[in-house]
Amino acid sequence: MDRFESMRAFVAVAEAASFAAAARQLGQSPPAVTRAVAALEERIGARLFHRTTRSVRLTDAGTRYLVDAKRILAEIGEAEASAAGAHAAPQGQLGLTAPVMFGRMYVAPIVLDFLARHPAVTARMMLADRLVDLMEEGLEVAVRIAHLEDSSMTAVRVGEVRRVVCASPSFLAQHGHPAAPADIARASLVTFATGPVPDPWVFAKDARVERLSPVARFSANSNDVTIAAAEAGAGFVRALSYQVAPQLRAGTLEIVLPDHEEPPLPVHVVHIAGRRASARLRAFVDFAVERLRKALSPVDRC
Repeated sequence: MDRFESMRAFVAVAEAASFAAAARQLGQSPPAVTRAVAALEERIGARLFHRTTRSVRLTDAGTRYLVDAKRILAEIGEAEASAAGAHAAPQGQLGLTAPVMFGRMYVAPIVLDFLARHPAVTARMMLADRLVDLMEEGLEVAVRIAHLEDSSMTAVRVGEVRRVVCASPSFLAQHGHPAAPADIARASLVTFATGPVPDPWVFAKDARVERLSPVARFSANSNDVTIAAAEAGAGFVRALSYQVAPQLRAGTLEIVLPDHEEPPLPVHVVHIAGRRASARLRAFVDFAVERLRKALSPVDRC
């Protein structure tokens, strides 16, 4: 068994956590798969699995090697597909990531429409409010709402979103519209926070920056919950404009202090670069960029 077949056997065992299950998947005998992994371990000079009679677990070296092995095998598959002319039509699995709310509201519908147009494509989507390493997670494309650092990835800007402060019409009727950030500091606040202390609310006007450390009357680690609380009249909430776009259109929330907003955040579609980018990736990026630019048009930016 050659090096790449040994690598495929290793990945199959790692994913199945079983030599027998991996052998069935590969259409080989369990002893053949065992020999392949043993030969790979001997070549590398490190144990890749902890083996007992009841379990198979990756060692630390095996965990690190799995990331590289999957990447190498994916590149080989792409090269073979390219040589065979299989890039003429999108096929295979698309791996992508996006922020949780943005992914649910915008990206997931785009992915489902793309799959409907390309029956030979499947998709795996990871929603996370953190910077996801595409290579480490075995993904190809990300939607990111942030100022990007330099990287080897290719980024296409599709729009921008604002950081806005909102409240319900009933709350504003009772407490009045704030004229300055200091007015908000004395009011009831609803904050999104993943820890005990929420991030500061930052305001900017005429090159002057103000930072407000919010004292929340209500706090939650879910944007959906905090926005709903503000709709119910619990107080001012700070969110990204796309997160409250439905409420602003419905009139259940109103933006305050628009002249004190920070500069908007850019939205990019980021993807793995390379001359052998698959037809699947190229087609999805083109499709997503067009759809997101329409979704983030000036009218929908609130």
